[in-house]
Amino acid sequence: MKITSQAFKDGGNIPEQYTMYGENRIPPIHFDQVPSSARSLALIVDDPGTSKGTFNHWLLFNMDPKVKDIREGCVPVMAAQGKNDFGETEYDGPKPPSGEHQYFFHLYALNTVLPISRGSTREAFDRAMDGHILESATLMGKYAHEMRSANGR
Repeated sequence: MKITSQAFKDGGNIPEQYTMYGENRIPPIHFDQVPSSARSLALIVDDPGTSKGTFNHWLLFNMDPKVKDIREGCVPVMAAQGKNDFGETEYDGPKPPSGEHQYFFHLYALNTVLPISRGSTREAFDRAMDGHILESATLMGKYAHEMRSANGR
């Protein structure tokens, strides 16, 4: 199984428009080689390099396994979103306080539809997925916010 993006290469820089310093848009994401036995797909976007541990930016689950693309700025029809660590039930992109951070887009093919509801926490999400992962794939992007002074430097 593979996960890619037209917006950035694996290990490349995430453009600012997909961050909270920019437009905070969902980046375009493409899935390939999803197992035919999958009953649903789940996606987690997180940053494991924070001072408080892993920070969750997006929890998306119960996607139709036939979905091949998440269009820029769009949540797939019928997919549910969990609560991120900003306390929102939506995508919130990178917002590192300083330095460069790595953001992981983890795709999971599951043998079930998760029995959790919109707004569920990462803990509930992980418990529900336990024992149901058929395959997984990861895309990693980097982002560092440049602090500019008032005169544009």
